[in-house]
Amino acid sequence: MSWFDHGLTIFGNGWTHVKDFRWKRNNEQIHGSGRHIALGAAREGPLTDPLTAHPYIDNSIRSGKYTLWTFLPRQLWYQFSKLANFYFLSVSILQMIPGLSTTGTYTTIVPLMIFVSISMAKELYEDLRRHKLDKAENFSTSSILKDGRHEHFLPTNFSTSSAQSISWTPVLWKNVRVGDVVRLRRDEPVPADVVLLHVGGTMENAFVETMALDGETNLKAKAPPRSLASCSSIDEISRIQLELSVEDPNLDLYAFNGNFNFRGETSPLTNDHVIYRGSVLRNTDEAFGTVVYSGEDCKIRMNATKNPRIKAPALQDSVNKIVVIIVLFVLTLAMSLTIAYHISKPKQRKAFYIANASVSFFPIFISFIILLNTMIPLSLYVSLEIVKLCQIYFMMGDVQMYDADLKTPMEARTSTMNEELGQVRYIFSDKTGTLTNNSMRFRMMSVAGAMWSHNACMQETPTGNLLEAPATECHKPDIHEDETATNFPNLNDLIITKGTTSELVTSIQGRPKTTTAQAARHLILAIALCHTCTPETKADGIVGFQATSPDEVALLEAAKDLGYLLKKRQAGVLTIESLSEGSLISENYRILHVIDFTSDRKRMSVIVRMPDGRLCVISKGADSIMKDLLRLSKLAKQKGRDVEARAHVRQSIEAENYVRRMSLHYTKKTTSGHSSFGGVPRLSMSILRSPRSGRPKSTRWFADEEREILASPIETNSQSRFSFEIPNPQHQAFPAVEETIEPSSLGKGSILDDASLFENCFQHINNFATEGFRTLLYAHRYIDDDEYTQWHKVYSEASSSLEARQEKMNDAAFLVERNMELLGATAVEDKLQDGVPLAIDRLRRANIKLWMLTGDKRETAINIGRSCSLIQDFSEVIILDNEAGDLSQQLKHNTWNMKHQKPVHSVLVVDGQTLSGLEQDDVLKASFTELAILVESVVCCRASPAQKASLVHSIRQQVKGAVTLAIGDGANDIAMIQEAHVGIGITGKEGLQAARTSDYSIAQFRYLVRLLLVHGRWNYVRVCKYTLGTFWKETLFYFTQALYQRYNGYTGTSLYESWSLSMFNTLFTSLPVIFTGIFEQDLRAETLLAAPELYKFGQRDRGFSLKVYLRWVSMAFSEGVAVFFLMLGLYGQATFTIDNGLYSMGDMTFTACVIIIATKMQYWELQNKTITCVIGMGLSIGGWFLWNIILGAVYKDNSIYDVKDGLLNRWGRNGLWWLSLLLIVIAVWTFEIMIKIAKIAWKPNDVDDFQQMEKDEVCWERIKMAARDDANIARSEPVGKTRLSEESERVGQKRREGPDSLERYDTTDDNDPGGLRRRHSANDDTYEAIELEELDTRGGRAASNVGSI
Repeated sequence: MSWFDHGLTIFGNGWTHVKDFRWKRNNEQIHGSGRHIALGAAREGPLTDPLTAHPYIDNSIRSGKYTLWTFLPRQLWYQFSKLANFYFLSVSILQMIPGLSTTGTYTTIVPLMIFVSISMAKELYEDLRRHKLDKAENFSTSSILKDGRHEHFLPTNFSTSSAQSISWTPVLWKNVRVGDVVRLRRDEPVPADVVLLHVGGTMENAFVETMALDGETNLKAKAPPRSLASCSSIDEISRIQLELSVEDPNLDLYAFNGNFNFRGETSPLTNDHVIYRGSVLRNTDEAFGTVVYSGEDCKIRMNATKNPRIKAPALQDSVNKIVVIIVLFVLTLAMSLTIAYHISKPKQRKAFYIANASVSFFPIFISFIILLNTMIPLSLYVSLEIVKLCQIYFMMGDVQMYDADLKTPMEARTSTMNEELGQVRYIFSDKTGTLTNNSMRFRMMSVAGAMWSHNACMQETPTGNLLEAPATECHKPDIHEDETATNFPNLNDLIITKGTTSELVTSIQGRPKTTTAQAARHLILAIALCHTCTPETKADGIVGFQATSPDEVALLEAAKDLGYLLKKRQAGVLTIESLSEGSLISENYRILHVIDFTSDRKRMSVIVRMPDGRLCVISKGADSIMKDLLRLSKLAKQKGRDVEARAHVRQSIEAENYVRRMSLHYTKKTTSGHSSFGGVPRLSMSILRSPRSGRPKSTRWFADEEREILASPIETNSQSRFSFEIPNPQHQAFPAVEETIEPSSLGKGSILDDASLFENCFQHINNFATEGFRTLLYAHRYIDDDEYTQWHKVYSEASSSLEARQEKMNDAAFLVERNMELLGATAVEDKLQDGVPLAIDRLRRANIKLWMLTGDKRETAINIGRSCSLIQDFSEVIILDNEAGDLSQQLKHNTWNMKHQKPVHSVLVVDGQTLSGLEQDDVLKASFTELAILVESVVCCRASPAQKASLVHSIRQQVKGAVTLAIGDGANDIAMIQEAHVGIGITGKEGLQAARTSDYSIAQFRYLVRLLLVHGRWNYVRVCKYTLGTFWKETLFYFTQALYQRYNGYTGTSLYESWSLSMFNTLFTSLPVIFTGIFEQDLRAETLLAAPELYKFGQRDRGFSLKVYLRWVSMAFSEGVAVFFLMLGLYGQATFTIDNGLYSMGDMTFTACVIIIATKMQYWELQNKTITCVIGMGLSIGGWFLWNIILGAVYKDNSIYDVKDGLLNRWGRNGLWWLSLLLIVIAVWTFEIMIKIAKIAWKPNDVDDFQQMEKDEVCWERIKMAARDDANIARSEPVGKTRLSEESERVGQKRREGPDSLERYDTTDDNDPGGLRRRHSANDDTYEAIELEELDTRGGRAASNVGSI
């Protein structure tokens, strides 16, 4: 056994041992009884894991794939596991055997080794970068409580002169152990998973940023257990006797189970007491904690993909299958030629000069294999890398994907997956930072039956408080400009119309005692009190807010704008500053109890001691839950049902419109019987123009598109889809009722009766939800001290219960959350990135299914799904919840409905806890995947990074041939980005963690449309044509070699001179196929954006498949036969000619092949014809003739091929040679033209149709309008009339003037000489009249809707 084999054996045994150990260890942890960690600051050695009898693993991490010893064997195995590399390695070994090769000894092994070395060097560079990042993290420093005498814990750059017996000691992260007490400081990352023991300062909670874990930028509040309040100093921690019992390491980021024993009492540990590695301490000066999980046992590491798979494009599998076919063909052809040689051997013996030159079977067989082996050219892979690198250059240089605000272009970190971008069928997207902008905005409020929009200009007031700014400083975008505003407008005049909060505040100042004004003050005060936020005064004196939920910050900012500023929060007392009767007052509100929001309760409540001593319960939550808590709950639910009934009618209409639009894309049939998306009529060269109108029939598709645009509900952030009209117009004015109540109290009363108040408020909430806003309903009630005392006793007993604790707490909370009075509703917008709804609509039209995977709660995820058009108003939302019953029954029921009921549009919603239950049962997991494939979209909330990656993996495995794409911006998205076929990182404002590990990165989600629909499709078409062109040219060229063997006795003699043969791929035919792979654009970018359905070309593998390959190779065989036998018949067998020997015949065949290859790849198969076509053909053909001249001048060995001065002095002067060459090329060109005409006439496809459309001026203008992505609309600027709507108005005006004016109409703008000009006859086509009627009747709607396109 060689040393190499011995090393591989040792490595394999060692690797198996490591894997078995890790599996046993993980299995023990899963089924173990948890960890028992004794807190001991003076402990000298590490704690021992009782399950393994070894110390708990250290805190070091390793994300690299290789070590110094494993890199070379693993890479050699990987490189030669590629079929093509293994094939070339086998051929090169045979080639190096003396006496077998007729094409040289090292012509295959040398380029193969160069190519493999480059690939290995690239992989080595990427792994070294990962090791560098690991080292930077492992060598970070933190402070732990240790005996200062143990110097092995200290980094070399720290001194121990000041160390005491027990003190805070700086150590490297990799030396932190389970059980260590760690000190965390402000803005420091957490080195391991720790249980909080103490929070320094006056803060009750420690605020941490968990963006690396769940992608959320809002801060999370973590608190130490109350019974550990004494752990506030080194002395106290060193004396404490504390034992923690925690669960074994697991993946769940949203649950933590454990307890601790302190002074004889056992208390629970929950997720609120734990800070995980990857978090950063914010707005907290100091905190202490004890380590419970370290290193690879930390939850962030367990959710990470340890050994990310090496990605390979799906097209490579198809190419590998074709390579197998070619190998079998080469072997078959070599065997046939060998058999033919032996059959013809008796005839050869008659020739005296080869009578004794017999060759055995095996050598002649091997020589034929070597002769024909380049039918699979090594240059296929080398040149493909060049093609892909150039594709990356064009993608990165696209200014349409450059973000000017962030100064960030599109970046590519790999070239392997370029063509995959054109085949994506599933997109897995993060929410925060990917679809949304990481910013919440308070948009609307409903109070006293009226709706008010929050002015954007409020944020621009110098003081930040509208009570100090006159109303006239704010522009009123939602009120007609001709309305004159008084100093203090009457709120009752604005009760039905949509007013602005600036007017509301002005009215509060001027008419503070009206019932409407007081109701507004009560709602704003409730917003300022019902939350868990902490105010923070910045250095410039501006008060900011830190909260566990970003929408709470938006609500408090709105309350601040409306005059109620949360100034301070200390020891449960909120200090509110407000303006009352012209003076600034400060009042203290004591928060006695906070009943937290949970997914079951869907609400939160606070019990507040008001400044006047009264107790008030304030609740906010989902309207579906809050209706049951109101005093008149039956009436509220009835009015809610009335509003839902009206909404259902609207949704039914929209569903019908959706079905109609989808039918245009999927179900319309053409008269020829072929299915074509978008109802595009099939075109042919003979019927390109309609006999009735003379116009291209393809323009009818754009008339359908225009009507779809005019009726489309596609939205932007700046437009509302539905009006905000109150459904009861009879309530148009209500008398102001003067009533005196205390400014700080929450009194009763309304200017509307209860029924009208409920109906108006619920209608507003429905409108808010339609826009995708996060809605909250506010209510309140007063309680007396006795009721509170009794309730507090019940709630305390429930919270300390060890069984069914949460259920008992929910029941206790309901005792105080009932018989409440309605205050109003709020709407907060999670601001989407620019152009997200339009991008999702185009991706949907491209037959791409979008999954949104987020760490948010369910309600938030659904709201964002609605705002970004992932969930339509008429969508059937299927919610899977393991707490709602048997998951198996839920899956079976919903799957049956999807298969038999077939809803118009369906969305599946599932949470992380339910996914955990599904993952534990293979049958349930398979059923879930089946259901997920049937629906249009999936929303997964509360998903951990590992669950995100698992979902991607499931689709990759279950949906064969489907290319998956994952896109995100945070470290929590890395796992799914690495798991998907294609990983896209967002280089957003919150870091570059995902972008650094992704395949490609963009600045905003909307750039994904152009990346996929344009560049992805182009790259797919280019790579397919390059690959097919390479196989075609090799088959064409080497098939002539095989045909020639019949005329040389099957001896293996080459038709071509050896030096020319070796340069065939490198010098003479590489540029045509490379240029095709770089510059081809079968359709323009505007066309691909206007008709996203064209993207299905790559999804359905229409560019490269066995069928397509066979069609190309059949062409190659046919053309090879034509080239060889025309050469042989016209010139090779001519009787009277000059020099028709072996070299001249081979040179003619070679020349014909070079011309045919160059012209086919750079003219016949190329749609985007530019100067590069001339360059490619010129260099290829011209280079070949230059090579002939140089070779004829320098050639010395003239024994086999008579090369010397052949072109210039012998057959180059023979007119028959040139005439024969010309006839051969013309014959093949004629064959190509006939095939293309037959294809377009008898079996055209959508690409052929749109290529014809691009040549029509009218169609091209319409394509550009449909493809236009208006930057003003994307950036929420005011929408003006588009050119299409202006044209529709002009056409409508012409029609009203009379039919004569329609005889010739011109829509050219006089101020736009380069604008759109169309002239048609009114009697051209009945379709034209329908088109004009549509433009006329829907012209008004076009102004508001078509700009979205």
